[in-house]
Amino acid sequence: MEHLEIERKFLVKSIAFKDMAASKSRIVQGFLNTDPERTVRVRIKGDEGYLTVKGMGNDSGTTRFEWETRISISEATNLIDLCEPGILEKIRYDVPFAGHIFEVDEFLGENKGLIVAEIELQHEDAPFEKPDWLGNEVTGEAKYYNAQLSKVPFLNW
Repeated sequence: MEHLEIERKFLVKSIAFKDMAASKSRIVQGFLNTDPERTVRVRIKGDEGYLTVKGMGNDSGTTRFEWETRISISEATNLIDLCEPGILEKIRYDVPFAGHIFEVDEFLGENKGLIVAEIELQHEDAPFEKPDWLGNEVTGEAKYYNAQLSKVPFLNW
């Protein structure tokens, strides 16, 4: 599925979101290509596989092209074996709040200790309510992109 992805990203300052989560799933992902102009990601989320291509973000880092398709678990597993070094593991929590869904990623492994929330919006300046556990905005800060975290993990900052 192809579309423009419009999202904002925030640090998370407490684990209060866990009590509000509607669901959680384990994600393993790697990158076949981390070039910012065309990032190619392989992801296993629960029992589903995905292949995603993301384009370059706009100046604010809020909007970029995204194409994604489901693939089999065996295809995803085989592709992860071909990925660049730095496979990411995280637990994703889907947290409904005030009419939106925040996707909160609690990173594991070399990124343990980092918790980031994303909210997808209909347009860049769409209003939304911020829960108390939401911290500073990091939209557009490259070091928080998953592709960058796979190269320079949080524990090495």
